[in-house]
Amino acid sequence: MLYFICFVNPVKSTHQRRILCLIHLKILSKLARDLLSKTCANLIEFIQKIIFSQDFIARNRCQTSDFTRNRKLPLPALILYFCNLIKSSYQPELNKFWKILSGTVVAQNVVSKAALCKARKKLKSEAFVELNTKTVKYFNEHANPLTWNGFILKAVDGSTVKLPNYPEIVEHFGVWNPRLGNPLPMARISQLFDPLNGVTHHALIAPKSIGERELAARHFQHLEDSDLVLLDRGYPAFWLFSLILFHKANFCSRISCKKWKIIRQFMKSGHREQVIMLDIPATSIAACRKLQLDTLPIRLRLVRVELDSGETEVLVTSLTDTEKYPHHLFAELYHDRWPIEEDYKVMKCRIEVENFSGKSPLSVYQDFHAAVFSKNITAILVASARERVAKATASRTFAYKSNFTQALSTMRDTIVVLLQGSRKTILKIISDLLETIAKAVEPVRPGRKYPRNHKRAQRKCCLNYKPTL
Repeated sequence: MLYFICFVNPVKSTHQRRILCLIHLKILSKLARDLLSKTCANLIEFIQKIIFSQDFIARNRCQTSDFTRNRKLPLPALILYFCNLIKSSYQPELNKFWKILSGTVVAQNVVSKAALCKARKKLKSEAFVELNTKTVKYFNEHANPLTWNGFILKAVDGSTVKLPNYPEIVEHFGVWNPRLGNPLPMARISQLFDPLNGVTHHALIAPKSIGERELAARHFQHLEDSDLVLLDRGYPAFWLFSLILFHKANFCSRISCKKWKIIRQFMKSGHREQVIMLDIPATSIAACRKLQLDTLPIRLRLVRVELDSGETEVLVTSLTDTEKYPHHLFAELYHDRWPIEEDYKVMKCRIEVENFSGKSPLSVYQDFHAAVFSKNITAILVASARERVAKATASRTFAYKSNFTQALSTMRDTIVVLLQGSRKTILKIISDLLETIAKAVEPVRPGRKYPRNHKRAQRKCCLNYKPTL
C-alpha cells in the first residue's frame, strides 16, 4: 500500500520524503518485531504439542500404567512444575504453581508434597532431554542463529556439582574425598554449548568417576557437519579428534605446549603456523578400536597465538585452509568459547542447579535437565531480542547485551503460563517478554579480566532449610 501511494502521489519535497522514509522504517521495524514474536510463539506452540501429546507421555513414563488415571498431577503438569526453576521447598512451590494455573489471588494447598514425590517417581528424566533436543533443533532451523564463518560454534567443557548426602545418591554418583572434612557426594556435569547464541545443545550429569573426555565423546554423537567444536587444553586426544572428524565436524582446541613431541618441535621452530600429519599415539589405539575409528594419521594445523599477558598458547585445528581461515582469526575464535564458563556461573549461582529437590538419583537427573531446558528457553528469547537491543543502544559508547539474570527472573512463573496458554496468550506474553528483556541491558566492556578466586567460600544448598520465596 505504501509503494502504491508513492507511485500515485509522487513526493517532491525533501522534508516530505524524509518523513515518508521514517514512516516506512517504523512500519518495517514493527513488521520485523511481529515476525520475531510469531517465530517465538511458534516455538512455544511446538513445545506445547510435544508435552501434551500421548506419544510423549507414553515414552517418558516409567511404567505403562503410570499417568493413566485422571490425577491432579498428570505428566504435562509435572513437566511444567519442574520447568519453573524451583528453588524453595515442595509445598510453597506447589501452592504457588497451582495459584499460577488457576489464576487465584491466594495460593492454596491443592496438591500435597507426598503426591508430588509419588508422581515424580513415574517421570523419566529423558523427557526434559527430549524437549531440549527438539527445542534447540527448532531454534537452529527457524531462528537464523549467529554463526562463525558459516559454522555453528559448539564449546565443550565440564564442571562438578555438589549433591545431597543421601545413601542412594552416594551409591550412584560416588563421593569426593577432600583433603579436609568428610567425603562429599559429587557429580560431573558437561555440556555442548553454543557460545554465540547461549544455547546448550546437549547436557550430561554423570557419576564423577566418568572423565570429561568420555562425556565429551557422548556429546560428539550429536555433532553435524556444520559444527565447529571449541575445546580447552584438557581435552586434546587423537581419538577425540578422530571422533569429531568421523562426524564430519571440525574443531579448534588449545593444547599444552608440552603435550606431544610434534608440539614441542613447533614451539622451538618459531613459526606462526604449520600444517602437520599427526600420527596416532599408543595411548589412543585402544579407544579408536573400541569406537571403530580410523587409526591413520590426521592432517591438522598448529597456530601460535601471542596473548596480551606475554604468554604463548598453541591451538590445534582441523581448519587447514590457510587462505580461507587466516592466522588472525584464531585468537578471537578461541576466545569465543569463554561464554561456556559464564554459563556454568549462571547455572550454579543464578539458577542454583545444586539446589536439588529430592533424595534419589532420578530426582537429580530430573532437576538438572529441567534447569537446562528452562535456561535454553530463556536463552532463545534473549537471542531473539538481540537486534532490538542493538538498535536501541546503537548511539551509546559500548555495545550492550541483555542481562541474562534479569531475563531468568522474568521467566520464573511466566514460563508456566507460557507453556500452557492459548495462541493469543502466548503472543501477548512473548511480546511483553521481548520488550522487558530488551530494556534490561548491560554494557559489554572489552578487555576486562578478573583472576579466578579458587578459595572463595561457596553457598551450600541444604534440603532441610530451603528459602520460602
